Amino acid sequence: MIHDEVLVNWIEDTYGTPEELAKILDFGVEMLFYLEEGSFDRKEVQQVVAAMRGIVVILRCLKDTS
Repeated sequence: MIHDEVLVNWIEDTYGTPEELAKILDFGVEMLFYLEEGSFDRKEVQQVVAAMRGIVVILRCLKDTS
């Protein structure tokens, strides 16, 4: 239960809503298929990487506390 709260709080604090995080991650999946120099703005790529990194950190924390 507390794990769910940690994840939800992180999503809300960082992205506002789960839908916004989902949009960024969806965009990231698209980027990975077409990533070539000049295809995407550097800031857009950094946002996607930050989202993925955040999820990894949260998931590792959840694993360590279970």
